[in-house]
Amino acid sequence: MNAGNREWGMGNGGSRSPEASGLSATHGQGNDVPISDKTSSYSLFPIPYSRAARQGGFSLLEVIAAIMLLAIAFTALMKVAGASIGLSHNAAEYSEVAMRARSLLDGAFVGEPVMPGSRSGRFNPRYRWQLDVTPWSPGGPATPGEPLQLYQLDLTVAWGSPAHPRTAHFRALRLGTPDLAGNVQAAR
Repeated sequence: MNAGNREWGMGNGGSRSPEASGLSATHGQGNDVPISDKTSSYSLFPIPYSRAARQGGFSLLEVIAAIMLLAIAFTALMKVAGASIGLSHNAAEYSEVAMRARSLLDGAFVGEPVMPGSRSGRFNPRYRWQLDVTPWSPGGPATPGEPLQLYQLDLTVAWGSPAHPRTAHFRALRLGTPDLAGNVQAAR
């Protein structure tokens, strides 16, 4: 029997199948080994068809989808990081304002009588304040003739542009002697 390369399926992967050449599904003479239905080419030494061998990497579409997912996740992460930096900056500003307000309220009317009215000023070129002092009584108007009087100190600190200022409000009570008909007494 003349067994050429093409009839036996040897050579390149484009050779004809045994069924197309009129041969049976066996290799012939005394060697009855059936040709597997899952071979990658028809040759004397068939290589079993393997999906893992064919799928050696990722497709271009999968790589593009993975890069898009990473880009979206990275963008979201950067927005969160930027927002956290902004929030920590705001917290630092409010902490500084609270420290300055505490200092002003602690030192207000020390060594001088408490005077109802309004005052204003600046801590520095950036922070400005306004202090409003009013008599305070838990049950309504203060009764005259009391030796001591509670005063409410309302402090407003503003910073930023005058068109859109940021503000913080603080309130404290201070004990002092009442202002009787313009007679100012020292706080004791």
